Amino acid sequence: MNRKGRIYRKRIFLLTVASCAVFLLNACAGQAEETGAELEVEVRNGTEEEKYTFQDVEGNEYEAPLLSDVPKCTYDFSKLTTDEETGFKSFHDEESGVTARLGIDVSEFQGEEIDWKQVKESGVEFVIIRLGYRAYGDTGDLVMDAMYEQNMKGALDAGLDVGVYFFSQAISAAEAVEEADFVLKNLRPYDITGPVVYDTEEIKWDTARTDVNTDKEFTNFCKVFCDTVEQEGYDVMIYSNMKWMAFTLDMEELAEYDFWYADYHDIPQCPYDYEIWQYSETGAVPGINANVDLNLWFQKENGQEDMYEME
Repeated sequence: MNRKGRIYRKRIFLLTVASCAVFLLNACAGQAEETGAELEVEVRNGTEEEKYTFQDVEGNEYEAPLLSDVPKCTYDFSKLTTDEETGFKSFHDEESGVTARLGIDVSEFQGEEIDWKQVKESGVEFVIIRLGYRAYGDTGDLVMDAMYEQNMKGALDAGLDVGVYFFSQAISAAEAVEEADFVLKNLRPYDITGPVVYDTEEIKWDTARTDVNTDKEFTNFCKVFCDTVEQEGYDVMIYSNMKWMAFTLDMEELAEYDFWYADYHDIPQCPYDYEIWQYSETGAVPGINANVDLNLWFQKENGQEDMYEME
């Protein structure tokens, strides 16, 4: 789904909130069950305020305000199934017309010998390949992923839909543009059908050059990178987890952009809209001799996406 579609969805959502606020409050329990988010309503100074709780990967629990102006997740996860043998998840909701495609994301950490034909035959439909990264040390060098070109050629030759991601450590808008230009330069030789993803996240295990960034700056760099890439005709996404979305990124500022959301719980906890759910970092896929991230890409079936393309 492109940004134009997201803008229209946001308009629909805001109109719905304005006319159906009472209904939404009464439906909180049902929404929480479907999305995995735990919602509650607090009353402060006579004003009702919705909040949600979630856990990070270490099991720490957090509470954050639910932003009314950010489009909400509407996937009905009672339609989610898991293959007990492979661990692959699938999603198909006939009523809403939403289905999900199975995919993986890879980098040099998955090794040199990926059998892409076997990967596709296992049921994988798309792959998001790390194009490169900016080093998180003082130098901030731009580095190509050692397996980028080999992975790109192999995945395309196998007939997979391919996207790319770039791990950012930008500390200025100029560096975000530099990262986008680096991605575009190395992407142009290939014909991809998937998104170009901006990956900004916390460095937990070490100090990082981005430790000085403010929340406003992190948000702005997302916009700068995505807008620069989008001008070249590519679909863009922002990669994030729940903690980053709740406390670092200004989700109201980024409501027009698509998200790739990472959450390794059985049911994703994010109350906001997203296109791709990264649901495991320990997946086993035939043809890859290492653990790999598993993803579901939610999409409309049978042209139902067209309703979001209206002006």
